Amino acid sequence: MNFIVRPVEAKDLSNLESLAGQFSLLNLPANKKVISEKIELSKASFLGEASIENATYMFVTEDLENGWVVGSAQIKAQHGSNKNPTYSYKLLKKEMFSKTLGVGFIHQVLKLQVTTEGPTELGGLVVHKGYRRRPEKVGKLTSLSRFLFIGMEPGRFKAKLHTEMAPPLTEDGRSEFWEALGRRYTGMSYQEADALSHKNKEFIESLFPKEEIYLALLDTNARMVLGRVSDQTAGALHLLSKIGFKDKNEVDPFDGGPHLGIDKEDVTLVKNGKKFRLGSNKNNNKFEKFGFIGFGEAENIKIAQSPYIIKGDEVVLPDTIRSKLDLDVGVSTYLTHE
Repeated sequence: MNFIVRPVEAKDLSNLESLAGQFSLLNLPANKKVISEKIELSKASFLGEASIENATYMFVTEDLENGWVVGSAQIKAQHGSNKNPTYSYKLLKKEMFSKTLGVGFIHQVLKLQVTTEGPTELGGLVVHKGYRRRPEKVGKLTSLSRFLFIGMEPGRFKAKLHTEMAPPLTEDGRSEFWEALGRRYTGMSYQEADALSHKNKEFIESLFPKEEIYLALLDTNARMVLGRVSDQTAGALHLLSKIGFKDKNEVDPFDGGPHLGIDKEDVTLVKNGKKFRLGSNKNNNKFEKFGFIGFGEAENIKIAQSPYIIKGDEVVLPDTIRSKLDLDVGVSTYLTHE
């Protein structure tokens, strides 16, 4: 056990900037000012000082051997508000039939929809490129630890959970879906529109058509990427599908990436979560189960993966892990598993 997940702190700023520099993400740009603002908002969120419309919880994964931040993930308590609505295309089917020709078709159509009081969103997952193939499965720990926190603090989050998956892009970062639709409505490149949408979404409401869009009218390249995920995102999709997330039949209005969703209480890691006291490993127990263990108050929570056994109302961990986490026998812990 060499890694823990915890709330982001001010001391993580430089590490996070370096981590963000490995990617090109709008929700974690390599910009000290933006990251610093995100850290402050996260701190206020963990302390319960931010409204549900604004609360965003940022977690980081720390390598205990060197203190580096090697991963990060976020929870946005509410996806969309009156001040900051979110948009998507709903994928619908439309049946059409000609009695004269004796021919019918089932068309897929896109319908723009707006969300102002939506579900809790999970996003912002990044893992240092040098740690992606580590046997400890750092990406899995970073991603799934969020669900332990949701299980511990369900009142902070909405009844439904939502996530948006990254689609395939061209080698130069273009979206074939955007080129077929969005560029024609706005005159902007994919990157320009995506960046602007994080500050102001008025142009979506004003310029995107409200009428149904028939997929049969799109070029082949746009249809081929619609609802698909990139090779880099396939692992995350598999991980979320395994714990219960399902396709919502809706896609991102810019790049056509799929949206997934689930009821909070149906997530295996939320259903399986339970509080225990930490017990003592008196009998050199054989540990056959493996799960996620959380301890500490919300603003100071630490989450790790560990073998364990349950004895009544106690959970017992290997001595080496208990020592590394500096945990005393008798402390309250929260345990869950897939």
